[in-house]
Amino acid sequence: MSTAPTPASSRSNTERWFYSIASIVLLVITLIGFKMFYLEGKAFPGRPLTLPIRALLITHGLMMTAWMLLSVIQPLLVATKRKRLHMTLGRIGALLAGGMIIAGVRVGIEAARLAPPNLQLFGLAPKEFMAVPVIGILAFGLFVLAGVLNRQRPEVHRPMMLMASLSVVSAALGRMPLLSAWAAGTWMEKLFGAFLSMLVIAALMLVGKCLSSKSFDRWFATGFAALTVMSMVISLGAKTQAWDQIASALLR
Repeated sequence: MSTAPTPASSRSNTERWFYSIASIVLLVITLIGFKMFYLEGKAFPGRPLTLPIRALLITHGLMMTAWMLLSVIQPLLVATKRKRLHMTLGRIGALLAGGMIIAGVRVGIEAARLAPPNLQLFGLAPKEFMAVPVIGILAFGLFVLAGVLNRQRPEVHRPMMLMASLSVVSAALGRMPLLSAWAAGTWMEKLFGAFLSMLVIAALMLVGKCLSSKSFDRWFATGFAALTVMSMVISLGAKTQAWDQIASALLR
């Protein structure tokens, strides 16, 4: 005799598959954004990887790819009731996140050091733009930490880990001309900079999450709000005297 699923169990299954689908979307965005790196071993928009930091860029790229793949696998494991393997891979993921933070900070600093002084990215000079990868990867670490600390609370753990992945997908989106330039020169670019397209995707996912679960997800909304605030702080703070002093110290 079979037991009909309860509304609570059906909602839980829907949420699990939502995070699986959302993670697959982010993986696809990553693969498209970095297709030149994967297929040709080149940087965007087709130039060779900067030789002095080539090994660092490859290491960082492989770590980022591994994180996105893990982000797809983890919710699938939960959805298919393989929680023990999920927990084991979670420990590996925490170590991977630590490595990504170290590599990400180094890439941000060295890329700014080697960039042409007249280069402009999202309206920012190299030293200013350095705030995007350096502070951005630290924001990623905060979301991962929030997820790890709440690993026994799925309603918090899941959205925090998804926000972590969302926070780093802006690098791939920035390598898609149509998505990186649609708001160029507008107040939106000044306010959100390199994170604008990522925030649009996050907002769509928030709407999708609420529609799929037929309820307002306050933890997902909290994560989205934090992601929005962090994006604004980084974008606006990049042009401040305080960041200029920090960047100058890091570049010494």
